[in-house]
Amino acid sequence: KLGIDPETVKAIAEDIKEAAESGVDIAVVVGAGNIIRGESASGEGMDRATADYMGMLGTVINSLALQDALEKIGVQTRVQTAINMAEVAEPFIRRRAMRHMEKGRVVILAAGTGNPYFTTDTAAALRALEIRAQVVLKATNVDGVYSSDPNKDADAVKFDEITFIEAINRNLGVMDLTAFTLCMENNLPIVVFNITRRGNIARAARGEQIGTLVWGNDS
Repeated sequence: KLGIDPETVKAIAEDIKEAAESGVDIAVVVGAGNIIRGESASGEGMDRATADYMGMLGTVINSLALQDALEKIGVQTRVQTAINMAEVAEPFIRRRAMRHMEKGRVVILAAGTGNPYFTTDTAAALRALEIRAQVVLKATNVDGVYSSDPNKDADAVKFDEITFIEAINRNLGVMDLTAFTLCMENNLPIVVFNITRRGNIARAARGEQIGTLVWGNDS
């Protein structure tokens, strides 16, 4: 479904508020799949770089919608973008983002990495490393990582935990390979969980057993 669903944004904002109130510092990297996916548009004939820049602008639209929803329920936020647009948001400045988080603000990071050919997953991994995050919480519409597509394979098995190397060897597609490698090489854990279940963002942020934890190595 294309476009912004106000009720969905409101629900996500309320879940982020619950997580923030538990004392966790939060930065959110927003995608734009509800507006445009650069890779998909490129596959239909659009110039890839142009399509990716359009996707980055879509993430800014979504970020402003999330900011509005959060601030309406009393959560202080800052939107920072990888592409300079001073009239709309702050530029991404690593130390400033970290300072906002120290003050209890939710930082919403938009426009990906600011470069075409890099996915939202890669932006999330990169920003997480830059701001010294302890974990990447990958919010999806499935409740974890499975041995195969659970919508197509009735015998698919969900993993509670899996190592980076095993996920690569099994070709599980947790994230795009660039993002996944960034996390693996820097020992940054990933938790994959279902965002559509209310309260899951807070549960994941508090470190509760939820979804699938991807971490460690096989050595």
